[in-house]
Amino acid sequence: MEPNRFNKRIPLSQDILAKIAKIDQFKGLWQGSLRISPQILGRLKSRVIITSTGASTRIEGVKMTDEEIARFLRGLGAKAPKGRDEEEVAGYADLIGRVFDNWKTIPLTEGWIMQFHDILLQFSTKDKDHKGTYKSTDNTVIMENDRGEEIILFAPTPPYLVEAETRTAIEWVTQELKDGGVHSLLVIANFIFEFLAIHPFQDGNGCVSRALTNLLLLRAGYGYVPYVSLDEIIEKTKAEYYLALRATQKNHKTETEDVAPWVEYFLTILTEQTERARTIMDEDQPEKLLSEKQTDIFKLFGESTALSVADVVAHFNGTMQRETIKQALARLVTLKLLERIGQGRGTRYVTLQK
Repeated sequence: MEPNRFNKRIPLSQDILAKIAKIDQFKGLWQGSLRISPQILGRLKSRVIITSTGASTRIEGVKMTDEEIARFLRGLGAKAPKGRDEEEVAGYADLIGRVFDNWKTIPLTEGWIMQFHDILLQFSTKDKDHKGTYKSTDNTVIMENDRGEEIILFAPTPPYLVEAETRTAIEWVTQELKDGGVHSLLVIANFIFEFLAIHPFQDGNGCVSRALTNLLLLRAGYGYVPYVSLDEIIEKTKAEYYLALRATQKNHKTETEDVAPWVEYFLTILTEQTERARTIMDEDQPEKLLSEKQTDIFKLFGESTALSVADVVAHFNGTMQRETIKQALARLVTLKLLERIGQGRGTRYVTLQK
């Protein structure tokens, strides 16, 4: 199959171009004016690992809530996963965590895709014989409608063609992202659809596709990805997700091939992700953007409390360095949580009157 067919099917409507422009505008804003502390970002990432794990595995049939997943993951080191749901949750949490932490050193290669599948199914007793290997039998993709009825979504690539088609798609996306002639979001959307159409593994294709989406977006410079769960947005729009796949799959590998339905869905969920990320940046409660030390200092200030740097230093009695306290007070002023009054040794800090 000629890789050039991927380029031919890329749509360029005004709506698609407008969505890309909006997403990229926020991408630049996030890179240029991020003020959120590393501690807050760390907590957001930990939360997103839980929500992404819950969402991605529930799409595939897992029944655990985010709260159950959080409790399970906290105790994972002490006991092995029990049952299909826990095995899938433990595998995806490990996979998405590795993507968020190590994306700079994970290229898109056939070997890494195999490794993603192996990591995803590492705890699964049922899948131990085929994890990290291409499928050997057909795997028709089925969706369930609101009445609980199973509907055939599409028949993926037969096993004997999987290796060649997967390699062709990887080579295409790698070259296009390197050349930069086609916008990276269109390239990524195109590749993810092709991966799902091939459905290269016996099981776990959906989860691997979402991990690959997060990886490729991060490698393309969309740095807010670990802090707003794209998987959760996909779960909430699952009906639209399947409809877009089905509409795009209809003409797959034909002369009238068109990935517009999938691309439009893909850009819509990315737009939603940017809006959620913007909420984090423009949080109306700036105290949520504070590190733990900054929060501890802010708590010292009541409505009429006026404190100097020396007062705050004395309160912490050597447990917090003076320079750290001065930097924290400056940040609290920047966030308009405190007001600086006076100069020099007479400087005091008070709660900013709203």
